[in-house]
Amino acid sequence: MALVVVVSGLLLGAGPASAANPDGAALFQAHCAGCHVNGGNIIRRGRTLKMKALERQGITSPEAIATIAAEGVGQMGGYGQVLGTGGAERVGLYVWQQALRGWPAQ
Repeated sequence: MALVVVVSGLLLGAGPASAANPDGAALFQAHCAGCHVNGGNIIRRGRTLKMKALERQGITSPEAIATIAAEGVGQMGGYGQVLGTGGAERVGLYVWQQALRGWPAQ
C-alpha cells in the first residue's frame, strides 16, 4: 500500500517540480517567456539572455540572473514576489543553463 502512495504522489507532481514548487523552466515559461522567448528579448533586442549579451553586461552567474529576476533592472521590473520563495534562484539557474547551451529551441 505504501508503494501506491509513493507512486501516486509522483504522478500527482509531488516534489521539487510540483505546482507548489515549480522548477525554473516552468517559472520561466509562466513569467519570463512572454518577453524572453528562447532567450531573446522582444522589447529590447540587445538585452537578451544569450551568453554573449549576458557577458557584455557583466552578468556572469546564475546568482546575478536571479538578482535581476527578483529585483528587476532598467525597464524590467522585479518578479521576486511572483516567483515565490526560491523561484528567482531556480529561474536564474535555468536561464544560465540555457545560455550555456545556446538556448536550444523548445
